[in-house]
Amino acid sequence: MNLRQYEYALAVAEEGSMTAAAERLGVTQPSLSQQVATLEKHLGVQLFTRTPSGVTVTVAGRAFLAQAEIATTASRRAITAARAAGGELTGELVMAVHMGLGARQLPRALGQLRNLHPKLQVTLYEEPDPADMERLVRQGNLDMILVHRFPAGCTFDAHPLGEEAYVAVLPKEHPLRADGAALRLEDLTSEGWIRFRRASLLDDYLARLLTNAGLSPHTVARASQISTAVRLVAQGLGVTVVPASAIPEGFEDLACPLQPTLTEPVLVGVRRNPGSAETAMLDHPNQQNWCGTSLLRQPATD
Repeated sequence: MNLRQYEYALAVAEEGSMTAAAERLGVTQPSLSQQVATLEKHLGVQLFTRTPSGVTVTVAGRAFLAQAEIATTASRRAITAARAAGGELTGELVMAVHMGLGARQLPRALGQLRNLHPKLQVTLYEEPDPADMERLVRQGNLDMILVHRFPAGCTFDAHPLGEEAYVAVLPKEHPLRADGAALRLEDLTSEGWIRFRRASLLDDYLARLLTNAGLSPHTVARASQISTAVRLVAQGLGVTVVPASAIPEGFEDLACPLQPTLTEPVLVGVRRNPGSAETAMLDHPNQQNWCGTSLLRQPATD
């Protein structure tokens, strides 16, 4: 039994197909099937149930794969640490990011990191649900997180970056935009709202805002991406409220400031005893502007 077999099993579980997993891994399907069968024989349990359309993970498989993911992550970190000690920053940095957070700043930070350390690979878990975020933290699969607040059980060291401003998004010709004044949530009560997938942190945040204001506007659509929601607004489907930095380029003129101002703290969390990769990455978010709606007018940089 070896880590390569763990990685094969994880790939099969993620792809739901031996053929697709083999293609992703760059090995032949018979070779992959043999390695998985050898692993199952060694463990004495069946990890997958074969079906005409692919494979499904068994109960025993789920238990094994949860620990296999921890083991493979630890292995990658060990390699990264060893090579960093030799002066070469390489390996993999694994990061989770809350929905819409750092949509402009994080790509700039990662671009800067890439220019300095081209051999370092970054894996992002974008917009995990709260339960998924807690699971990733609990299993030890993350090196860093970018969040408004830490998930339950997270013992990462917190580094405040600033405040994220929220804005209303309205169609360009909407009458509420006429005088250019800041809007109150109450002004949007009679509008159809574009909300986000249930259980997402962003939708939870909007639900709290509306409940605290005693408002219950009609939901006309739900989107899983902020960029999609903004484009729906642009087509006149409804209105929404999103982080200012998450407005896609080219749609900045749809944003309207809110009164009173709505902001959330921005925190980057780094696991205890960080390696060189985490330390290097931490320098770059600190160089970004995390404050206010000025982000909408901030030009993109390479």
